Amino acid sequence: MNQLNPPSRPADRQPLESLAGSVERVTFHAADSGFCVLRVKVRGQRELVTVIGSAASITAGEYIECRGGWVNDRQHGLQFKARELRVIPPSTLEGIERYLGSGMVKGIGPHFAHKLVQAFGERVFDVIEDNPEQLLTLTGIGRKRQRRVTDAWAEQKIIREIMVFLQSHGVGSARAVRIYKTYGDQAVQRVRENPYRLALDIYGIGFKTADSIARRLGIPADSLIRAQAGVRHVLQEIANDGHCAAWSDQLAGAAAHLLGIPLAVINAAIHAELAEENLVAEEIDGRPVLLLTPLQRAEQGIALSLERLARNPPPWGSINPDKALSWVERQTGLVLSDSQRTAIARTINGKLTIITGGPGVGKTTVINSILRILLVKGIQVCLCAPTGRAAKRLSESTGRDAKTIHRLLEFDPSIPGFKRDQYSPLQTDLVVVDEVSMVDTVLMNQLLRAVPTRAALLLVGDRDQLPSVGPGAVLADLIGSNRVPSVRLTEIFRQSTASRIIVNAHRINQGQLPESSEDQPETDFYLIPCKTPELIYERLIRVVIERIPHRFGLDPVRDLQVLTPMNRGNLGARALNVELQRQLNRSAGPRIERFGWTYIAGDKVIQLVNNYDKEVFNGDIGHILQVDLEEGQVRIDFDGHGIDYEFDELDEIALAYATTVHKAQGSEYPAVIIPLAMQHYRLLQRNLLYTGVTRGKRLVVLLAQTNALAMAVKRIGSQRLTRLRQRLLEPSAPIGDLFDLPPKGP
Repeated sequence: MNQLNPPSRPADRQPLESLAGSVERVTFHAADSGFCVLRVKVRGQRELVTVIGSAASITAGEYIECRGGWVNDRQHGLQFKARELRVIPPSTLEGIERYLGSGMVKGIGPHFAHKLVQAFGERVFDVIEDNPEQLLTLTGIGRKRQRRVTDAWAEQKIIREIMVFLQSHGVGSARAVRIYKTYGDQAVQRVRENPYRLALDIYGIGFKTADSIARRLGIPADSLIRAQAGVRHVLQEIANDGHCAAWSDQLAGAAAHLLGIPLAVINAAIHAELAEENLVAEEIDGRPVLLLTPLQRAEQGIALSLERLARNPPPWGSINPDKALSWVERQTGLVLSDSQRTAIARTINGKLTIITGGPGVGKTTVINSILRILLVKGIQVCLCAPTGRAAKRLSESTGRDAKTIHRLLEFDPSIPGFKRDQYSPLQTDLVVVDEVSMVDTVLMNQLLRAVPTRAALLLVGDRDQLPSVGPGAVLADLIGSNRVPSVRLTEIFRQSTASRIIVNAHRINQGQLPESSEDQPETDFYLIPCKTPELIYERLIRVVIERIPHRFGLDPVRDLQVLTPMNRGNLGARALNVELQRQLNRSAGPRIERFGWTYIAGDKVIQLVNNYDKEVFNGDIGHILQVDLEEGQVRIDFDGHGIDYEFDELDEIALAYATTVHKAQGSEYPAVIIPLAMQHYRLLQRNLLYTGVTRGKRLVVLLAQTNALAMAVKRIGSQRLTRLRQRLLEPSAPIGDLFDLPPKGP
């Protein structure tokens, strides 16, 4: 049979043919679906054969056996479409060396792979597995590296078994390493028992993947276990959109639609979830809602903590506000505005205070003035913010140490949990939290639990910014309840009016279009109208690569940040990152491809999830220092701290030449470039644009379609569904009458 002569019948109706060979190159491999395009050396063929199929994991040097048929693709030519694809460890010395040197086994890179094959030849797999002591006979190999290689090899075997299991059930998954790290040797057994636990326990595996495995394992579509998992999934998706609660009838309807099963089964599943205390049923404005139990408890915890903190006067006693304000103005040489004076007076004689306001209204001046007054009293102060960058900025503006909330609460990955809580509270008299709009319900609860009853609390933030990435609208709920005294700073100071960034941010916040100031030679705000998304893309690349660096002397990687509303589309973060990486990082050094990205030394990256072991958190920006193919690691610098990532951990990061506006909360950049097009229709909202513009310190460039800009300025985002505001007003969780403690003498 001539394998290179394709049959006339379509591949899906022709008899299956067999093909075998060694993988010379992995042209493409999608980690999520397993789809791959391979260049394969087939015995008897002079040219490499293109094979398309699905493999959970595939590495150059491996041997594959396929069953499928030939197709003649218009664009790519003749290909073998594998309906079944089995991966076999290589047998030739060349294949073994390429296989081991691919980085799939930690501790073995190209150099060490060559040394192993030269020393042990075709026995190398047996040596690693059965006689690892022989590795010590090689120069440069000590006990530490030997253990690293043998442990990684054993782990890889188990991971391969997991991959084969997943693939046999129609799933090609790059998450096998995480499954192994979570469940250990019992991984396959755990998945067989309840595949839906994958969606709860494993980062990167969603309900659809778990549901696909469940179906292939024979779990009925209308089973209670599937219905319960579906209900939790829908509620978790609602929480991912920022809501702490869901209307009961809408949740049930959405779950029934998603799963394609009767509403009666869904209602039975909801009752089962309530009985197992995974969900809690309550009411908002008399209408039934359902909450995930952790979110319901977090909301309750916030209300109870505020009640507890409000019971006593501040630890420093009473202060005459008139004398204190006159004193601090003399000390600083500043003249405070009326709203600033009100904010300071209320804070120094209150237990709980919120200060809110936009850019240029003097929030930093207020914080520093409060600290000057209270530090004279000899009090202890804790300063914190939700992100590393926000904490660093707070520290620079106050001249005092500031930490992230996670570091302040001393998260311990071995527990896992915070060391600081109600049983081991912070040793402080005052806790100041900046950028509170970013703090979600769960984190705020954790923080308040650790604030000692004697201490006062000052929350500072801009309620008009985007709400937290996590569920809740804590700052808005606290202000809206009118149970926590809040002061809004309103006066824009004269020096701030010179900044068109600040002026236009306030215009946007008031529902007015920003004004372009291109005719002013020293302007810091540029509005560039563009008729089409294609024109926005073209100009954005030119602005980042050429115009801003040449005109303003800013580094296009370190100083510039593209902020876009979405991840998808040609103006989304993903597409822009690919092009900006191509233009800005021409390093010829080692590179690694994982989870849809290629990483090179010098790349700017962003952390996508909280990693407590590494103490790196969602939204942190870093720069790749080194890609080490020998050790299977990438070293990334986060604010002066070098952090190592195994190749299998790279799904926690993404390129960050461009990020979403949501990811930029709490950060500031020398220059910000914002594309705004009608393709962003769903996310075009005032608080998103306002948040993006206020991230720029020295320069903001807005490239926008006119109608998209008008829509963003006009449209007010929908309110998140939470129950916190109602809890603060309920008799069962009174806040008390101690918020407005009157000053008691000088």
